Amino acid sequence: MITDNHGRRVNYLRLAVTDRCNLRCFYCMPEDGLNWLSRAELMTYEEMLHSCALLVKMGIEKIRITGGEPFVRKDIMKLLSGLSKLDGLKELSMTTNGVLTAPHVAEMKALGIKSVNLSLDTLDANRFFTITRRDEFTNVMATLDELLKHNIEVKINTVVMDGKNTQDILPLVELTKDLPVSVRFIEEMPFNGDEASNRGLQWNYVRILEEIKDKFPSIQKLTDPAYSTSYNYHIPGHKGSVGIIAAYSRTFCGTCNRIRVTPQGTLKNCLYDDGVLNIKDLMRSGLSDNELEKNLLNAFNHRVKNGWVAERMRVEKTGVHESMATIGG
Repeated sequence: MITDNHGRRVNYLRLAVTDRCNLRCFYCMPEDGLNWLSRAELMTYEEMLHSCALLVKMGIEKIRITGGEPFVRKDIMKLLSGLSKLDGLKELSMTTNGVLTAPHVAEMKALGIKSVNLSLDTLDANRFFTITRRDEFTNVMATLDELLKHNIEVKINTVVMDGKNTQDILPLVELTKDLPVSVRFIEEMPFNGDEASNRGLQWNYVRILEEIKDKFPSIQKLTDPAYSTSYNYHIPGHKGSVGIIAAYSRTFCGTCNRIRVTPQGTLKNCLYDDGVLNIKDLMRSGLSDNELEKNLLNAFNHRVKNGWVAERMRVEKTGVHESMATIGG
């Protein structure tokens, strides 16, 4: 079991397999995209499997595959197959935008993937195009249908953006009436790779909940699972549930159990930090697994207390204007 210097258990890895994405959501990256990493800069699938096997041996129990968009990386199912066979891994899940996902859902189910987070910021095709700058709404909805058909747990992740999609909050909540989905509203974060990104938060978790309560006054608070990043609710008579993630307010840092590894192998102890260790470089330098484990444990023993401290340290060093695509969600 891994425990950090604040007594928090670390058992959840979010592994970003690519920085590339087939959408251009304005809150995530600039319209023209980014300077994508070269193939040599990325971890190979073999390196990902090796590092994941070591981390699982150390105490990681859950791995979530993120990006960028995971399905834009060639042969992603080969990696998922390898990860699904790791002895000691209790849960393998994914976050996807759904554009390329539908044809792979049956195989994902066969590999034991029980949960998928689907990014969907609106149920209106025109607003979808405005937000993502791509005409892919039909493909995303096809993925949602396939996931439900194969009885894979679906969490719909919606970033709430002032002046862009706040009118979609209630229609998305309505989805939970007839569908067994969890719709999770996320505070917008300052990670779109744009120098003007840190403009202040208009819709925090309190305001989002008030918006929902006005229409659904009978909404009930659920008991949040251990390490939950969301405040969870249920509306009587609805099949699904509603969650609100205080991603910018960072109210969940005190129980944070997760680490992140970027596509180039950088270990991040916090979403807001600048990276604390490069696993890929250490492996390529010839370090043994024992030596690599010592480096990892040392990094875990120097985790910052919360995201505010991490962000302040990052600002002092490099600034905060990074794209979510390069961070891994």
